[in-house]
Amino acid sequence: MPISESSKPLIHVQDLTKVFRAQKLKEGMLGALKNLIRRETYDVVAVDKMSFDIAEGELIGYIGANGAGKSTTIKMLTGILLPTSGDVEVAGYIPFKQRRKYVRNIGVVFGQRTQLWWDLAVIESFKLLGRIYEVPDNDFKKRLTELTELLALEEFLNTPVRKLSLGQRMRADLTASLLHRPKILFLDEPTIGLDIIGKARVRDFLRQINEREKVTILLTTHDLDEIERLCERIVIIDHGRKVFDGELARLLELNVPTKKMLVDFVTDPAEGDYANLGPRGITFRRTDEYRGEFTYERARIETGELIQLITQLHAIRDLHIEEPGIEDVVKDIYAGSS
Repeated sequence: MPISESSKPLIHVQDLTKVFRAQKLKEGMLGALKNLIRRETYDVVAVDKMSFDIAEGELIGYIGANGAGKSTTIKMLTGILLPTSGDVEVAGYIPFKQRRKYVRNIGVVFGQRTQLWWDLAVIESFKLLGRIYEVPDNDFKKRLTELTELLALEEFLNTPVRKLSLGQRMRADLTASLLHRPKILFLDEPTIGLDIIGKARVRDFLRQINEREKVTILLTTHDLDEIERLCERIVIIDHGRKVFDGELARLLELNVPTKKMLVDFVTDPAEGDYANLGPRGITFRRTDEYRGEFTYERARIETGELIQLITQLHAIRDLHIEEPGIEDVVKDIYAGSS
């Protein structure tokens, strides 16, 4: 969803920077002694002049390699970390200055940490969070019923958090982050360690709350399949700097200009049957009996139109579109930005 000039973005980030001071440690016994007497430090730039706007209702993929600055950005956006410089405004609040009021408008899930009480039953953690966020009893019960149904929580509501499986804990953490109906949900590696079924359940849930409730979601993940299935827009960072911000389709168009279509025919094609498509940027190669491969430029012709052209000469039994995954595309971007 593009941000129009007349509408104010829900999240505004301008030249956001975070610098950490690190200690330079010397090796050996003499080095250890010097470390005690005189500490040498140096600056580590985790996030470097990051800028982007996010409109209400967007579901953004925020991706990068380990150490790229994703989690540091999330911590500044949620008010956990104080920026070194730059501006950040979320839902009309400056997170690190107005944190008490601000947190009522956001939900946060860190995949490797839980916000639930370890020895309490899940339902008791939810009740405590409802009181902390001052959710009225009727609203709390209604919201918990909705989320219990959406995330299939019934089977473990009375189980202590420490006895939950990873997938159950993640569903409980998602529920905890949404009990107070926040406008924005920050997710930092929410499916890390989950199996295929667990990831699919979380993905379906995120899609539903984004579409039904217009919850704005900023998602960081290493699971690029997750990005492809959920996000139309992605922001890619490398060494704290933004290297791409735009639609996923645009990323593929810029970095993967051609697509391949593998076709199983009903009748056996000849090598030259589709020679007339050459001027349109389409090449055909017969790969086996009753099989062939079309290479075409995504900017010049739609897949549906190409299928129509193919079937004018030969009926199709089956087809498969082959293109590199986003992981390969991102690797190429990293290589070009380094």
